[in-house]
Amino acid sequence: MKNLRVIAFTHKHFELHDLGRLIVDCEELEGRLSKLKHELAIPELFYLGTCNRVEFVFYTPEELTDEFVKQVLIAMKFDFSDDLLKTFVEGGSRYQGIDALQHMFRMSCSLESLVVGEKEILSQVRRSYEQSRKDGLTGDFLRLMMDRLVITSKEVYTRTNISRNPISVVSLAYRKLRSLKLPEQPRILVVGAGETNQNFAKYLSKHKYQNFAVFNRTLERAKTFAAELKGKAFTLEDLETYDKGFDILVTCTGAANAVVNKDLYSKLLNGEEDRKIIIDLAVPHDIDKEIIQQFPVHYIEIGSLQQEAENNIQERYGELEHAGKIIDENIKEFLPIVKQRRVEVAMREVPNTIKEIKSFALNEVFANDVGKLDPEAKETLEKVINYMEKKYIKVPMVMAKDILIQHTTID
Repeated sequence: MKNLRVIAFTHKHFELHDLGRLIVDCEELEGRLSKLKHELAIPELFYLGTCNRVEFVFYTPEELTDEFVKQVLIAMKFDFSDDLLKTFVEGGSRYQGIDALQHMFRMSCSLESLVVGEKEILSQVRRSYEQSRKDGLTGDFLRLMMDRLVITSKEVYTRTNISRNPISVVSLAYRKLRSLKLPEQPRILVVGAGETNQNFAKYLSKHKYQNFAVFNRTLERAKTFAAELKGKAFTLEDLETYDKGFDILVTCTGAANAVVNKDLYSKLLNGEEDRKIIIDLAVPHDIDKEIIQQFPVHYIEIGSLQQEAENNIQERYGELEHAGKIIDENIKEFLPIVKQRRVEVAMREVPNTIKEIKSFALNEVFANDVGKLDPEAKETLEKVINYMEKKYIKVPMVMAKDILIQHTTID
């Protein structure tokens, strides 16, 4: 357990637009993480990037020194100035051992989310881990941790009221949208077909909005998403020539820079001058700040939701203690599981070793004596040896498990 490490950059210590600098495009993620794993000789790792947190989870004996954190950020090829690199190195939260495990459980149960009780974080953690597993970046320990983490999170959501009437970033944005005066059937442009936009569009579709145009980097994904909304699909490049106007612009892509600049926005207006609604759920923002400054808009973005999220935390504060106790119970149950698994891995070669000893004894050491036995005696000898072989394989493994389980500490 002492080798579990977490480096966390979250909304608690960084502005959301700064966190956006740590978001890695999905097409580059495998290559960057593989490079990190190789250069720093990290046995297991995965990366989590959401709208309000970026976390690196490691299983490694390396201490989380300033130098190690710096090497992680450099290996990930983030384009930072020296000052910004120093800011991230000094500002990230670091967890080791049991503290790291406690953090992972609390984070996945949404106790540390921007909006406490939002269930999206568990899905995000699971997908991030699963992608790293497929890419060959994880191993036995992180697998065990994820299994228990999922069990714990589901238990927290079931046994507490922490997720009752959940208010996620997406639902907060939708509530703000509904507070504005909307046309009867607004024209809605959706830029990006990722999970956040899909979740937001589900709110709109559920309330009978139908006039959707979906733009995405890959047309196939746009078509799939648009079909669900009964809308039309386009590529991102089609934004340049789209001339149907809009009432609501919803955007969330993984782009490193603004997707909609002032010139493109002017084209999308197609001569219309009324106040539009922009919902920018991306980190970093997809909407250039000049648009907000120069055009009449109702602008809804993640940062503006923080105060409402804080109010939500206060409302649900009474459930945090209950959830914390459930997490502690699960950690207590998890430690013996890790110990048992360590024994299983350590003693994996015991059966093969005993079989080799048996074969050497029969075919080398006592070969002449065995050769003098009649068939019935040989059969009896074989039965006795096979019986002892099974017992000698089982007994030490059971004893070792019992000893480790009863031990009070774990490495």
